[in-house]
Amino acid sequence: MESANQGLLADAMTDVPVDNAARGAAPEGLTLAEEEELRAELAKVEEEIGTLRQVLAAKERHCGELKRKLGLTPLDGLKQNLSKSWHDVQVSNAYKKTQETLSQAGQKTSAALSNVGSVISRKLGDMRNSATFKSFEDRVGTIKSRVVGSRENSTDGLHSPSGAGDKPPQDNAPF
Repeated sequence: MESANQGLLADAMTDVPVDNAARGAAPEGLTLAEEEELRAELAKVEEEIGTLRQVLAAKERHCGELKRKLGLTPLDGLKQNLSKSWHDVQVSNAYKKTQETLSQAGQKTSAALSNVGSVISRKLGDMRNSATFKSFEDRVGTIKSRVVGSRENSTDGLHSPSGAGDKPPQDNAPF
């Protein structure tokens, strides 16, 4: 998997001949012998880098061939990397602290909502037992009995010619 730009600068530098006349004077603080020694060492290191790139490229090709023979796809590698990363996140201190904090917040929220529900239930019970609510409930019951009673009275004298009037009327009242 070689990159198209891999080693361009290093290769370009090793291909350029060094002309002693073009160099001019040695860099400040270096003798001519020291400069020559450094340039020789630089050439040797650049050559080693080129060799290492070639070896790495060959190893990457061989690795790809082995994965292909084993049936391993890039997607398998991605899954494995994601799984490992998720595991690393879960065992991290930050994740553990966040999980603990959220758990405590959830417990406190649950307790608070439970308390609110109990208070509302108690208040509704108190309201239902109040004299005002009882009076309202009695009035609604009275109105309902009058409405249902007047319906029954108005249907007593009406009979259907088909005989369907023998059935009692259905009570579709909302109360």
